[in-house]
Amino acid sequence: MKQNFYDFKANSLKGKETSMADYKDKVVLVVNTASKCGLTPQYEGLEKLYKDYKDKGLVIIGFPCNQFAKQEPGGDKEIAEGCLINYGVTFPMFSKIDVNGSTAHPIYKYLKSELKGGIFGSSIKWNFTKFILDKNGKPFKRYSPTTTPDKLRSDIEKLLA
Repeated sequence: MKQNFYDFKANSLKGKETSMADYKDKVVLVVNTASKCGLTPQYEGLEKLYKDYKDKGLVIIGFPCNQFAKQEPGGDKEIAEGCLINYGVTFPMFSKIDVNGSTAHPIYKYLKSELKGGIFGSSIKWNFTKFILDKNGKPFKRYSPTTTPDKLRSDIEKLLA
């Protein structure tokens, strides 16, 4: 049987195993993050999106990744503190993972297989690549790292409607 998003699990920054099925009936924005990247200020925009839409059914889940220029060197504790102290992040953040290669997390293997092609190919090119999934857990669209969170509003609103 073909897998879907809800079949996967990941460990939160606090070390708790979380099932993606916990996000059923929500619009989910998945983003690979890094705390020492030129795009790191996107945390601010992501948090604003989360605050604006979480009560309407949006959840943002962040996956720190150190595969791009070693821009996420810390452990879970340092990552959690950095997100909170520097950007006030309240959306769910998960333990550091790989998004490319043979060690890529199954969630990323799945997302890349569902939304590939175009200029992106199937690999993740940089930090802050974003995937949005509809309320049924179906991958809807992939966004480049430089697409600011604010530019996702119309798609989020469409999917929440």
